[in-house]
Amino acid sequence: MNAPVARESHKEPMSDFDLAIVGGGINGVGIARDAAGRGLRVLLVEQNDLASGTSSASTKMIHGGLRYLEHGWFRLVREALSEREVMLRMTPHLVSPMRFVLPLEPGRRPAWQLRLGLLVYDYLGGRRILPPSRSIDLSADPHVGTLKGRYRRGFEYSDCVTDDARLVVLNAVDAAARGALIRTRTRCLSAERGSAWKIVLEARGRRDVATARVLVNATGPWLGQFVQGVLRMRPPSDLRLDKGSHIVVRRLFGHDRGYIFQTADGRVVFVLPYERNFTLVGTTDSSFSGDPALAKPTAEEISYLCAVVNDHLRAVISPADVVWAFAGVRSLYDDGASRPQDAMRDYVLRLDEDGGKAPLLSIYGGKITTYRRLAEAALDRLAHVLGARPAWTRKSRLPGGDFELDGVPRLIAQARRTWPFLSEAHARRLVHAYGTRISRILGPAKRATDLGPSFGADLTGAEVRYLMEHEWARTADDVLWRRSKLGLRMSRAECERLARFMTDAIGSGAQ
Repeated sequence: MNAPVARESHKEPMSDFDLAIVGGGINGVGIARDAAGRGLRVLLVEQNDLASGTSSASTKMIHGGLRYLEHGWFRLVREALSEREVMLRMTPHLVSPMRFVLPLEPGRRPAWQLRLGLLVYDYLGGRRILPPSRSIDLSADPHVGTLKGRYRRGFEYSDCVTDDARLVVLNAVDAAARGALIRTRTRCLSAERGSAWKIVLEARGRRDVATARVLVNATGPWLGQFVQGVLRMRPPSDLRLDKGSHIVVRRLFGHDRGYIFQTADGRVVFVLPYERNFTLVGTTDSSFSGDPALAKPTAEEISYLCAVVNDHLRAVISPADVVWAFAGVRSLYDDGASRPQDAMRDYVLRLDEDGGKAPLLSIYGGKITTYRRLAEAALDRLAHVLGARPAWTRKSRLPGGDFELDGVPRLIAQARRTWPFLSEAHARRLVHAYGTRISRILGPAKRATDLGPSFGADLTGAEVRYLMEHEWARTADDVLWRRSKLGLRMSRAECERLARFMTDAIGSGAQ
């Protein structure tokens, strides 16, 4: 049962929580889930929606970071490669293997260097499930006709892809099931430090006070703003903000491999099949300052990504072909790198105990791939305060993922037998999003009309109600861009109808 938040009228609020976490991105929810599973009393507050910042603006990859080998970041690569297969087992409906093609680029990294790097990549993380890398002929199917004619040879290797925002939400769902209190659209107005933290929260005009033994700053690119504006402390001098932009266009090729292209300026850009009918291209790297909530791809960045596609693929695109563009801001530990793409991507945990006062743990960096290990490391750092409790998440399953690694096709077939009105595409989307929890949405429905209104792109009232009741969805954007990517398929009129439905549901007291 969720622990209550003390009201501001309490003169001496009790220490309601062991751990208060500010920030509902992947690092915050990962720590919340792990801590709740260890029996700790956990509060997580997020000023907006879950995954509304950087954690929904990634390249959607679960990967070791092939290019990180050039920088010598072997610890990070080893940990990330190991985590790929942990996450495959943990979330088999949401994390999927993908083969990536690295063309041999004349005049750039030589074949021997790429082959050596891929051999290290194959074995560094103890690969067990994913197939190894290999040399391939790019003048044969499926790449002939897709790549420019200059490409004759290349390499193929394994990584994984996921829906980053849904991964965040599923961690929050599991954290709540284990007793954590998850409060979205709740601002932390102030945090007063003594033997415990006294935290003032505001949501929908109402203020609450909670206390916690430890405060975790998992605000990502807002880390510095939170330290200065809420904690009233000196802003960190070792924080570096880096913006990465992506574009989505209509599908550029018919096969299921992704491409990793070496660019003339020394970067790498991924071009990936995305959401069946689209292609995702990214990312850029540029230094950032200002409000992370306002980060958007610039016209120059969009043109740059289009130019990378045009330089490598036979397809020709322009900014007019972009159906969606998004940017995220990474909060990195400043290691003094001169170029954004060279800045260290490993996470750093800074623990401040200020002479015996209540601890503050600040999270720098982190990747979608390594969030689970980051959470373990964070609780290790706090063990002297919270007690040493066994780690447990490595062999766990996220909600809906309690089936065999290769079980997605069977779940889809089973769903279509149980609910014959589902199309193949609808069943596939629901299984990939909800796994074995699909029955919680479809229930006893015998026909499509039993699912309530249809908003377009196979989104139904039953699914929206589930997302509102169990996954903290409050707005149309929460549903269309974070709980799903159906915003790519729905018209403005359909989106507005969804927004009215959700507003009415909240107003009627359904939420």
